[in-house]
Amino acid sequence: MNNLLVKIAKKRFSNPKSQIVHFVDDEKANKFLNDLKKYPHAYVLACLMDRQIKAERAWAIPYEIYKETSTFELRDLEKIKLREFKSIFNRKKLHRFNNTMAEVFHEAISDIRRKYKGNAANIWNNCPSSSTVVYRFLEFKGSGIKISTMAANILARQFRIPFSDNYSIDISPDIHIYRVMKRMGFVPKDANNELIIYKARELNPEFPGIIDFSCWEIGRKWCKPKKPLCNECIVEKECRKVF
Repeated sequence: MNNLLVKIAKKRFSNPKSQIVHFVDDEKANKFLNDLKKYPHAYVLACLMDRQIKAERAWAIPYEIYKETSTFELRDLEKIKLREFKSIFNRKKLHRFNNTMAEVFHEAISDIRRKYKGNAANIWNNCPSSSTVVYRFLEFKGSGIKISTMAANILARQFRIPFSDNYSIDISPDIHIYRVMKRMGFVPKDANNELIIYKARELNPEFPGIIDFSCWEIGRKWCKPKKPLCNECIVEKECRKVF
């Protein structure tokens, strides 16, 4: 069944690459995070920061570090001690878990140098399989399946990085995706992560995660927790409105 949700996602995926991927409200920070040629590690580090705080705050962290250190060359970041990163994180209140995330940040820099010859783009260069890319993100400290599939998904869907397949890029359930999938009637009200992930695989087996952004956008714009804007929603005619 090629439902409206999948159709919308496929249409967006087939469109030419947009000029810039908007991660935060600051255009300078967005430009910085979009520079996969000069600072591919900024993208990787931002992905690793994205947990248990608002996404916009998490994605801004590499740029905040850049403003603090006046450099973001990997060789320069390697020279910064863990205690210095902890000091920056805590002083600027970058995260909910500043010491822990400073450790994640610091260790990721070391891993990129050691495993990927100092170039984070080697994680996704040369058309690897989606499972390979997800696995490589899983190897970073602090990363789980949600962060890893999200990272691969954005690379494939928005940056148009070529993979040999997209089968292993699952949807990354968050509160918006839970709400949209349940209200549309795809999964029961008490659905867990596994049910949502496998429903997405059923809806679009060749690229389950393609509907991730559409669900997230619908949840943020129209399918609000209270007073949903059903009449304005792009999937209103197919939504079962299960509240």
